[in-house]
Amino acid sequence: VQLQASGGGLVQAGGSLRLSCAASGRTYSSWRMGWFRQAPGKEREFVAGISRSGSMTSYADSVKGRFTIFRDNAKNTVDLQMNSLKPEDTAVYYCAADVLSSSTWNADGMDYWGKGTLVTVSS
Repeated sequence: VQLQASGGGLVQAGGSLRLSCAASGRTYSSWRMGWFRQAPGKEREFVAGISRSGSMTSYADSVKGRFTIFRDNAKNTVDLQMNSLKPEDTAVYYCAADVLSSSTWNADGMDYWGKGTLVTVSS
């Protein structure tokens, strides 16, 4: 399993970015997918997650109403649309795959991680 995230960059507060994660693997549609982030000096935290079919999503309270997670099982991708960005959203963002069917969105429950992509929101 390989995950490749892209789409990070520098944006002003109030702006938008869309992150994308491409996954390798024949059984992609059987994995839950999530986005996590890690700000300098802080622990990695959950941002958004999506079920195998895409019918169910989950968000951290800090991003609800601003971020939306999507997946395309035909293309093996999961995207994170980020709107109304705030300086506190600045972090390295990681996509992750839950292959072994964890019941939570804890980082410890994710099985594979992509290299992060840096999002910087200026005030």
